[in-house]
Amino acid sequence: MTTSNSQNPAKDPEIQDAKFFAAIGYVSFLCFVPLALKKKNSFAEFHGKQGLVLFILELAAAILSVIPIIGDLIAQLALVVFGIFSLIGIVKVLMGEKWEIPVIHEIATKITL
Repeated sequence: MTTSNSQNPAKDPEIQDAKFFAAIGYVSFLCFVPLALKKKNSFAEFHGKQGLVLFILELAAAILSVIPIIGDLIAQLALVVFGIFSLIGIVKVLMGEKWEIPVIHEIATKITL
């Protein structure tokens, strides 16, 4: 991660300006907030895109829940995993870090806005 403040990236003005928006990007459908309101902020966009991928996967898990017997189990497990990823993402945002969520990040980098 390159920032203008190499001593302490968390003190970078771009990160400080976007922390709130980047954090709410991990809260389900609110992933659109940083993508819409902080388009030019790379920190907010990074976390907003990961939040968007998590949201899409949450929707897919909810759809899978209609499959008899196993669908509900898969959906519940997926939602717990995505919830944990979201909580870790929020903590990392508040620490001023760009955390690449395994697999999610690779998908998120392919999103163009």
